[in-house]
Amino acid sequence: MKLYSYYRSSAAYRVRIALNLKQLDYDYVPINLLEQSNKGDAYLALNPQGLVPALELGSGEVLAQSMAIIEWLEESYPQPPLLPVEPLQRARIRSLVNNITCDLHPLCNISVSNYLRQQHALNDIDLQQWMKQWMQRSFKAVEQMLAANNSHYSFSDSPCMADIVLVPQLYNARRFNIALDDFPHMVRVVENCERLPAFIDAQPSRQVDSK
Repeated sequence: MKLYSYYRSSAAYRVRIALNLKQLDYDYVPINLLEQSNKGDAYLALNPQGLVPALELGSGEVLAQSMAIIEWLEESYPQPPLLPVEPLQRARIRSLVNNITCDLHPLCNISVSNYLRQQHALNDIDLQQWMKQWMQRSFKAVEQMLAANNSHYSFSDSPCMADIVLVPQLYNARRFNIALDDFPHMVRVVENCERLPAFIDAQPSRQVDSK
């Protein structure tokens, strides 16, 4: 498999973690978003959305969208599981996942930041406030979910899909200097995850295009 990735993309970061947890080998293909490599003809032919990540399978099929890729990995390589068997708990995990990936992430990605800079003349301070507004709103709900569960990782004593999305999102929060004092359960869960090799090896600083 080939993973088309940008080291600082939180969506690509999620997929790297999932691949590592599943102990799957893959080739890393860097796509530089700052240089708009994702808008080139070669990459658009592979992934018409022009987004990262994309996962090219051995068959030549290409999957896009991080959570679709992670769901495919879970169905194709069920061990170790990223979702529990019990339907209600699966729904709770997906609820947290959607909080981050559907409600928060689209408001805080690089295309939105670029638009706000170019079309509305937002400066770095304005953008930091924008990120703070949406991240803190999302984190308040996540914190309540984690406090109610109070396990080693987000929902149990083994990492799941929720942990896969939480770790990159806190990485983003720290990049933008978002205060995390009000989210101790979230910080605790992420710190526990970041001790695992699968999460360590997926870190942006460990990727070939981070140098």
